[in-house]
Amino acid sequence: MDNPINNFWELNLKELVVKLEKNGFDVYMADNAEAAKDVVLNDILPEIKPSSVSWGGSLTFSGTGLYEHLRDCGDYEVLDTWDKSLSNEDKMERRRQALLVDCFFCGTNAVTEDGCLVNLDMIGNRTAAIQFGPKNVVIFVSRNKLVADLDSAMARIKDYVAPVNTMRLDMKTPCVKTGYCMDCNSPQRICNCWSITEKSFPQGRIKVVLINEDMGF
Repeated sequence: MDNPINNFWELNLKELVVKLEKNGFDVYMADNAEAAKDVVLNDILPEIKPSSVSWGGSLTFSGTGLYEHLRDCGDYEVLDTWDKSLSNEDKMERRRQALLVDCFFCGTNAVTEDGCLVNLDMIGNRTAAIQFGPKNVVIFVSRNKLVADLDSAMARIKDYVAPVNTMRLDMKTPCVKTGYCMDCNSPQRICNCWSITEKSFPQGRIKVVLINEDMGF
């Protein structure tokens, strides 16, 4: 076998597709980041025909190249919450407005083997959008986000995802120094808003793009 690692993950992701679809998610498979971009441009967007788009913080989403494409293509009203020219107040207001777009893009911190999405936010704009607001949500799920169960998902997020993200963002939190969650009271704490999405309601509102590649954290 030429690529046993990819084959291993393909088998596991196919099982995950069944679980996610049973939970009401629309699910798409992609071999890599470029294929995930193609799925969105050729399959998802032509189907839902959004007039407005936005996104939450996600290295997986940005890794597909879709951020630049959607921002610059001119086909949509874009609420760019990553615009560095905005003041903090304007960024926050744009995040609020982004909760009413036709299509919201983000990643997930973890997905369980039984098809639940688990996320933890600092501000809550991403977790809020997943739960309610945007007409459609497209969530990119790379293979490294797959865990056994809810306990494993929360442990992964608190003891890996959160500390690594605080390091990436140069936050002043204890986990930057320790490498694991200290359940801190820091003003820059990013572990504030949990979201556990067991099912998509309405059915198909959340579209999951499974990527057979390690991306993001």
